[in-house]
Amino acid sequence: MSDTPATSHLGALFCCVLLCLPKGTVQGPHEKRILNDLLKNYNVLERPVANESEPLVVSFGLTLQQIIDVDEKNQLLITNVWLNLEWNDVNLRWNASEYGGVQDLRIPPKNIWKPDVLMYNSADEKFDSTYPTNVVLKNNGSCLYVPPGIFKSTCKIDITWFPFDDQECKMKFGSWTYDGWQLDLILPSDEGDASNFIPNGEWTLLGIPGKRNELSYACCPQPYIDITYSVRIRRRTLYYLHNLVLPGILISTMVLLAFTLPPDSGEKLTLGVTVLLSLTVFLNQVAANMPETSEAVPLLGTYFNCIMFMVASSVVSTVLILNYHHRSGETHEMAPWVRSVFLQWMPWLLRMSRPGEKITRKNIIMNNKMKELELKERSSKSLLANVLDMDDDYRGGLAPGPLTLAANSANYTRLPPGQSVDDLAAPGCLAGCARELQLILRELRTVTDRLRQDDEEAVVTSDWKFAAMVVDRLCLIVFTLFTVVATVAVLLSAPHIIVP
Repeated sequence: MSDTPATSHLGALFCCVLLCLPKGTVQGPHEKRILNDLLKNYNVLERPVANESEPLVVSFGLTLQQIIDVDEKNQLLITNVWLNLEWNDVNLRWNASEYGGVQDLRIPPKNIWKPDVLMYNSADEKFDSTYPTNVVLKNNGSCLYVPPGIFKSTCKIDITWFPFDDQECKMKFGSWTYDGWQLDLILPSDEGDASNFIPNGEWTLLGIPGKRNELSYACCPQPYIDITYSVRIRRRTLYYLHNLVLPGILISTMVLLAFTLPPDSGEKLTLGVTVLLSLTVFLNQVAANMPETSEAVPLLGTYFNCIMFMVASSVVSTVLILNYHHRSGETHEMAPWVRSVFLQWMPWLLRMSRPGEKITRKNIIMNNKMKELELKERSSKSLLANVLDMDDDYRGGLAPGPLTLAANSANYTRLPPGQSVDDLAAPGCLAGCARELQLILRELRTVTDRLRQDDEEAVVTSDWKFAAMVVDRLCLIVFTLFTVVATVAVLLSAPHIIVP
């Protein structure tokens, strides 16, 4: 039966397609033959070296893809890492020309020997968290094994400069069973690969330096090789400046406003206590974000402790100010040192003065000397005044007798019938008038003394209020300087301030 025209055309088209295909595509049978020939007598337990007295050299590299988390509380670093292991297996070599030009194969790692390199400081539940990808095998025996994995490694977190801190987390890799005489690890480069690193929102990657270590232990004469990569990271500070430092500064400035309120407003102490309570609530939120450790006090914690101390001290100072303001001359007497400090020297230093009064250093010295002279003069006159008062009492008590006094009192209070005004010139009438005048003078003296005492008490009360104003102004200046100095000292002591 002859071929139809359609069938002949399809056959010709199929032949053209076969001729156009590249030669490398016809390799299925060759790869199968290679695998059968290589793995037929292959032992996965045999260390693949030509001379068993020489170590097998393994090149070990690391590619950091992402920093997933830095757990300060549990001292852990969680990263997405690709390992890069490369060695030469003398039992897995073939001539590519004999197998259709096949130069490489992909073999599962369980079918060939691979180095048992693990991370020593792993904190993962399975310890080895790598995914067993295929090994790329070339015809010269070169084996490339790149297993990815989510690594959870232990990391010593130093929070001394939190949140302006740098951390260095080490990832130590080495063979679990082979010593340095059997398996030698080498570094392909001094730095880990971070070309495909995904930036982290909290940390900035500074570098991944690698180091080869060769250690010998007392138990064993042979050395042990490990490769240690140090992941150096720096915390981004913009979040903490915006959410922790700036609110703390604002709260501390609210305390300063309490010293500008007048004591009679009744809100001076209320504002200080309210700010103290709000700062306590804010510190609870700050403590939740800060690492929990007792090895060091974070820089931010030191700053907030200073603010807490300042707020508490401002409340105590406000109580003292209100105590001074509400004192009076009836209940408190101002001590000489209080008068000298808070009414003379402190107002002079703070440039404060009462209306119509100018306080200078010369006036302070002159007033002190005049007060000393006044005290001496009062002490010299006190004896003479006492003698005069006793003399007045003595003469007043001996002026008329009891009978004469009663008669005289009756005479000038009510004139009997038949007695004229001229009889008032009698000696008894004169004595009664003198007695009445003496009583009036004593009443006037009592009223005068009371008025003088009220004036002195008003002056003392005014002095206490002015002393409260001086203490208020002093606290405002001191706490303002303390807040500025503490804030500047914390920011300048930090290794770095802003890392966006």
